[in-house]
Amino acid sequence: MNEVVFALLAGVIVGLLFSALKLPIPAPPVLSGVMGIVGVYVGGQLYQWIIERFFS
Repeated sequence: MNEVVFALLAGVIVGLLFSALKLPIPAPPVLSGVMGIVGVYVGGQLYQWIIERFFS
């Protein structure tokens, strides 16, 4: 749980810093960014499932 809080805190700090410097926020559009993260997570889980199911 600590890593989630630290990740959120780091994101808030970066967002504040970029806004203070009047730079565009370094993130993709909301929905496509979230779907990309979900896709990476699902792909990793699928890989683990395939390895455990067929190669163990």
